[in-house]
Amino acid sequence: MRINALILSLAAACAAAVVPAAHAKTFKWASQGEIATWDIHSQNNALQNAIHSYVYESLVYYNSRTFEVEPMLATAWREVSPTQVRFTLRQGVKFHDGSAFTADDAVYSLQRAMSKTSNYTPYVQGIDKVVKVDAQTIDIYLKSPNPVLLRQMTELRMMSKAWAEKNRSVEPKDIKGTDENFAHRNAMGTGPYTLETWQPDVKMVFKRNPNWWGQMEGNVTEIVYTPIKSAATRIAALLSGEVDLVLDPSPQDLPRLRSSGTIKVVDGLENRTIFLGMDQFRDELVGSNIKGKNPLKDLRVRKALYQSIDANALTRNILRGLGKPTGTLVAPQVAGWSEAVGKRMPYDVEAAKKLLAEAGYADGFEVDFACPNNRYINDEAICQAVTAMWARIGVKAKLRTLPLVTYFPMIQRSEASIYMLGWGVPTFDALYSLQSLVRSVGTGGDGNYNVGRYRNDRMDYLVDRIKAETDAPVRARMLTEALQLSNDTVSHLPLYDQVIPWAMKKNVELVHRADNRIDMRTVKVQ
Repeated sequence: MRINALILSLAAACAAAVVPAAHAKTFKWASQGEIATWDIHSQNNALQNAIHSYVYESLVYYNSRTFEVEPMLATAWREVSPTQVRFTLRQGVKFHDGSAFTADDAVYSLQRAMSKTSNYTPYVQGIDKVVKVDAQTIDIYLKSPNPVLLRQMTELRMMSKAWAEKNRSVEPKDIKGTDENFAHRNAMGTGPYTLETWQPDVKMVFKRNPNWWGQMEGNVTEIVYTPIKSAATRIAALLSGEVDLVLDPSPQDLPRLRSSGTIKVVDGLENRTIFLGMDQFRDELVGSNIKGKNPLKDLRVRKALYQSIDANALTRNILRGLGKPTGTLVAPQVAGWSEAVGKRMPYDVEAAKKLLAEAGYADGFEVDFACPNNRYINDEAICQAVTAMWARIGVKAKLRTLPLVTYFPMIQRSEASIYMLGWGVPTFDALYSLQSLVRSVGTGGDGNYNVGRYRNDRMDYLVDRIKAETDAPVRARMLTEALQLSNDTVSHLPLYDQVIPWAMKKNVELVHRADNRIDMRTVKVQ
């Protein structure tokens, strides 16, 4: 971990030291999805994490322009030893209720992220314990050296220990269940905005925190977020002026928006890969006509499903260019990716039919297929097209689609035989994907989204080595080897890397981020 001599005492920590624009503004934006909870350690979801960051802050965060890690609630950090890192906390920071942010809150929040019901265990992987040194200092002790510790910590937001204890929210809400804690519907952080109201599936309203410690580059004093599932309705709201920005305009609307005199579109490649996972654990698939065995355990079947998907047609006809076909689980911005590892197996229907026949399924089989209908660009349409492609080889996928707030808990309970997932990489390092998606299910974040329960001993060995390897060239080779092993064993069915356009009024200025998050600190409304 290259954080030696990183004793960074930066006065303007996370936000650029720019005088705020003279006229404060309301910023109204929309996307198709709703968040599932306000509990910051309950469900690891990119849209939710982005919205949470308005209210809750982490010790360190990314600079939106460079994606370098910079101070947030910590002002400095240094290695006491390869397995002990000391963080100096920012003084004078207040929670929204006026109480001081201290080392007790930092220790509590990191321990909370490590708890059994937390969905954030990939971000605390490698951490042995967190210890308070004094009121403004904590030590993180590691099980072994961790070269990506700082990047993991960008997603670990801080909660008031006293507030959590007072409101019976000491443990994170278990997203797989129905029980709620106070933190599920209420929020109280240190961030630049306070949560004023949340009406699920209707809107959220945020107000500027007048006592925020940082400096605001933008001029937004009120945020209104509206989840709008219908793409046509989202675009109509943008064109009518009802909202200022749509995070996920539909591909078919982009030409019209780009030629509009009042709207501008900013886009770029996201660090998110869309793929399909498969149940490789059960001895018999639920709802299948094949009894007594699981076709998805057979490598030939998985290859047949892969080779019968025309990823070029998906990105050309349904996404209209908002995707780049891929053969692996991570995007090019992520450490471990290479051109060779990203190459897809050829689309070949006849080869797929032959593989099925060799596996004993010449007549195909029936299988459950689950997809979200409001999370990724044209996700439901993509799944409908894949269903039609599989039908050509005799595989009858019984497609069911769900909104994201119920979809993700469902797949995490391993209740889908085949499922769609889009995986962004907040650390920009393939370990985050490998540990979550293909490492055997275990503790400390291992396999926390391996909901198809894929298992490979060599993969487990590589992932565990990567966690602690500090020799950069050796680690890079192991990352690529693990990705290639995932490809060779068809752990998943990779589809494409998503391209993300943001459509907004021309009077909006902001920084477009590869992780599809609006950094509200940079937003200016003229």
